[in-house]
Amino acid sequence: MVASRIAVLGRGLLPAGKPVLRGDDLGVLRGDGLFETMHLRGGRPWLRAEHLARLRAGAATLELTLPADAALVELLEGVAAGWPAEVEGALRLVCTRGPEGGGPPTVYATLSEVAPAARRARRDGVRVATLSLGVPAEARPELDWLPAGIKSTSYGASTAARRWAARAGVDDVLWVSSDGYVLEGPTANVVWLTGDTLCTVPARRTGILPGTTVAWLLAHATEAGCTAAERMVTPAELGGTDGVWLTSSVRGLVEVLTLDGEPLPRSPRTGVLQELLGFPLR
Repeated sequence: MVASRIAVLGRGLLPAGKPVLRGDDLGVLRGDGLFETMHLRGGRPWLRAEHLARLRAGAATLELTLPADAALVELLEGVAAGWPAEVEGALRLVCTRGPEGGGPPTVYATLSEVAPAARRARRDGVRVATLSLGVPAEARPELDWLPAGIKSTSYGASTAARRWAARAGVDDVLWVSSDGYVLEGPTANVVWLTGDTLCTVPARRTGILPGTTVAWLLAHATEAGCTAAERMVTPAELGGTDGVWLTSSVRGLVEVLTLDGEPLPRSPRTGVLQELLGFPLR
């Protein structure tokens, strides 16, 4: 086990247990901030540019001023320096609005080993249940005051959904709109296969988070013999597809075995897609 690390912009690497946040930091008090989590492979963060671009887009939506990319890259490289190349890492970059009374944003990075549960999910698949989000599928983008499609530190709904999943005896959740469409998971996008077409939910139309992993996968779908599409889908329709997966930055591609207790078709393309993404399956 490699010890976890933390580094703060302007302070560098800090010993474990060293205070990082002020008690009045708005990231803590209000969930007012953004974060990105990258998969560290071979000691390097995968899709770093895409994650930083999504962070910038979220910051523009929140009117949150960020340091220059060069400073963020230096912070990420500093916390990852010397990390064993053979050890998978979860590299997280956090940016909050800073102290309640005003001041610069709080920016820090953490690095830890990918959890065994994430590796098991890749290898063994997951059982998933649907959970109503309580809003129509296309309602959020129409509300110009409500930030949608950002990776916010305001994670109350996501953690509540994961707690509900644990109580329900399933591994994960798929949120469903009040008009019956699948949206996303608390920490994942959904992907499914219909014939030779690899599909996902349209982020811009629904206000879900535009996933970096799913975007890369669909952009390279032809390498797995597939075409790519964005479509709306219901839970019942997922049962008639040729495979369903969750995708996220650290878990990679995880096959959904059951949905609301009903078995889903196992896809022979799971291994092909996982190999394409390059996540270890050990």
